Amino acid sequence: MFSMPPLFILCLLSLFSLCLSNSTYTPVVFSTICSSNQTPNATGFDVNFVNTMESIYENITKTGFGYAVSGTNNSNSSPIVYGLGQCFSYLSTTDCQLCYAQSRIKLPHCLPSIDARIYLDGCFLRYSGFDFFSDAVDAYDNFTCGNSTFDGSASVFGNATEKLMSNLTTVALSSSNGSYQVGNAGVVSDTKVYGMVECWNTLNKTECSECLSNATEKALSCLPAKDGMAMNAGCFVRYSTVPFYLSSSSSRNGSSVRKIAIVILTCIVAVLGAIGIFILWLKFKSKPDPSNANLDEGSSAIIRAIVASNLSFKYGDLRKATDDFSHINRLGEGGYGAVYKGVLPDGREIAVKRLFFNTRQWLEQFFNEVRLVSQVQHKNLVKLLGCSVEGPESLLVYEYLCNTSLDHFLFDAFKKNSLDWERRFEIILGIAEGLSYLHSESEIRIIHRDIKASNILLDERFKPKIADFGLARYFTDDQSHLSTGLAGTFGYMAPEYIVHGQLTEKADIYSYGVLLLEIITGRKNHNSVATSADGQSLMSLIWQHFNLKSLVEMLDPALKEQCSEEEAGKLFHIGLLCAQASPSLRPPMWKVVEMLNKDWRQLPLPTQPPFVDIKITESSRSSRSRSSSSELSSLLSNSDKTPFSLNNLSATTSFKASK
Repeated sequence: MFSMPPLFILCLLSLFSLCLSNSTYTPVVFSTICSSNQTPNATGFDVNFVNTMESIYENITKTGFGYAVSGTNNSNSSPIVYGLGQCFSYLSTTDCQLCYAQSRIKLPHCLPSIDARIYLDGCFLRYSGFDFFSDAVDAYDNFTCGNSTFDGSASVFGNATEKLMSNLTTVALSSSNGSYQVGNAGVVSDTKVYGMVECWNTLNKTECSECLSNATEKALSCLPAKDGMAMNAGCFVRYSTVPFYLSSSSSRNGSSVRKIAIVILTCIVAVLGAIGIFILWLKFKSKPDPSNANLDEGSSAIIRAIVASNLSFKYGDLRKATDDFSHINRLGEGGYGAVYKGVLPDGREIAVKRLFFNTRQWLEQFFNEVRLVSQVQHKNLVKLLGCSVEGPESLLVYEYLCNTSLDHFLFDAFKKNSLDWERRFEIILGIAEGLSYLHSESEIRIIHRDIKASNILLDERFKPKIADFGLARYFTDDQSHLSTGLAGTFGYMAPEYIVHGQLTEKADIYSYGVLLLEIITGRKNHNSVATSADGQSLMSLIWQHFNLKSLVEMLDPALKEQCSEEEAGKLFHIGLLCAQASPSLRPPMWKVVEMLNKDWRQLPLPTQPPFVDIKITESSRSSRSRSSSSELSSLLSNSDKTPFSLNNLSATTSFKASK
C-alpha cells in the first residue's frame, strides 16, 4: 500500500482547479482617491469602518450592491462611517465578490482619511464620515483617457461614440430596473465601439441624470482616444473599442469556446504528464532527496536539533499508536491539521497533530509551534511531548487531554451542564493565567493570535490548557508591535489588528474578552460576518444589557441559581473591559488575573466595544437581483477546508494589512 506525495496531490488539485475554472477575471484598479482630511478619532473610526465594510459584504454577495452606516452621530467614541459598494451589472456573482474582495483589501490604505473611494474594472467602493449616498458629482470626480487613438476617421468614430453614449444614457434613465445600460455601435465594417453607463443605486432618477450627463461629457472629451472613462461620485461611464463588459459574461463567443477547448486539452496533457512524474516518483521514491527543497537552512537546523534531542518520535511508532490515523481516533481538526488520539507502547496516551500538507506554509507553522511551545512551560499551556520530522509527513505530539476542547462542552445543550459556575470561573482564571505567562512572565514574549474556545483544551478535572500555537508570534524586548499579515479567527480578532495589521498583546486580550463573555453566556459570538437569530451580535446584546443594568438576563440559563448577580456582573464587567475598542484601555493580562482574584467594585467603567452600532440599510432601489455565489459561499462555510473562518477556523491571508 502506498500514498501519493503531498506536493503531487497539490499539483493535481491545482491542475483540476485550473481546468474547471470558468473565470479568468482579475480586477484592475482604475483609481484610488484618499481625502487629505483625517478623522480626529482614528481608533473609533477604524472600528466602525470594519463594521460598515462587513455589512456591505453581506449585501453585495447577494445583490451586487450594498450600503451601510455604522456608529452614531454626535459621538466622539464612535464616529459614524457611511459606506457603499456596487458591482457593475455585467459582472457575474463570483467575479463581483472577487472585485469587492480586492477593493476591500486596498481601501484601508487610505485610513485615517475621513473619506476615500476606489474604482476597479468591475466595482466601486467608498467610505466616508458623512452621508454621500445622494451625491451625484463632487470635487473628486475624475476621468481617464486611453493612450492610443482611433486609426480611421476621427469624426466618424466620434459621431458613433457620442450617439452610442447618448442612447445608453436615455435607455438607462427610462429603465424601471435601475440606471444601467451597455451596448455597442458600428464605426466601420470591422470596428465597433462599446459603451456602458451605470449609476449607484442610492441615486434617484434626477440625481442619476445629472451624474451621467456630467460623466459622459468628461469621457467623450477623450475622443479620438480608443478608450475613455469617467468616475464620478454617483456613477461610472466608459466607452472603448474593446468589448470590456463581455469579458466576465457567462455567454461566450466562438473564440472563447476554442480557448476553453485548448485549455482542456492542455490540462489533459498536463495531467498525463503529472501521472508520468508520479510513476517516476514511485520508481525512485526509495532514494533520498539530498536537496530537501521544501526546507530552508533554518528549518533544516531545527530538524537536526530535534533528531538529536528527546523530542524526536519515530513516524512508524506514531502511526501505529494512532492505528494508522484511524477515523475512530480522530479528536478534531484545526486550521492546518487534524488531531488523533494515540497510545504508546508504554501505555501513555498522546494527541498527535497531523499536517494536511507538507507545503512551505504549513512547515513554517509547524516549526513555529515546535520552536515556541518547547520554550514555554506553564500549567495552563498544553505540553508538547515531541514531534516527528523524518517520515513522509510532519507530526506534533502533545499530552492527551481527555475532555478535548472547551467548545465541545460550552456550545452543546447537554454537555454544557458539566460546566457549572465554579468550573467556568476556574477555566476563565486559568486561561488568564496562561496568557499572562505568555505576555509577561516567559523568557520570550508570545502573542497567541488565535484564542478561542476550540483552542482551549480541558483535562480530566476540566482545568484549561491553551493549545495550537501555529499562528503565535514572539517579540523581542525592543519591539512595541509586529506588523504581520492578517491571521486569526474572525469574531475574535481585535479591530485595530484587522484594519492595520499591527499586532500587540492587546489583540490576545480582546480575544480573551470575547471568549470570557461566551463562557458565561453559553453563546457563540457573532460580531463579524454571521449574526445571531434576533439580528444582533452577542456583543451588542451584552452592551445593551450593561447600560440597562440587566446583565444577569444574559447569563447562561444553565448557571441560574449557581451564582449571585454580583459574581456574574463582575465577570461581565471584566469581559467588557478586555473587549473595548481602544487597545490602550484594555487591561494587561496580569491585571485581569488580579481583577478575577480581588474585589471588582473599584474597576473602571468599560467603554463601548466594537461591532455594536451596526445599521444595515438594504437598498429599496436595487437594480438587479443576484443569487449568492455557491462557490464563495461554500468556501466561507466549509470550515474544514477554507483558510478563512467564521468563529470556527483560523484565518491566514497572504496580503499585508494596511499600516
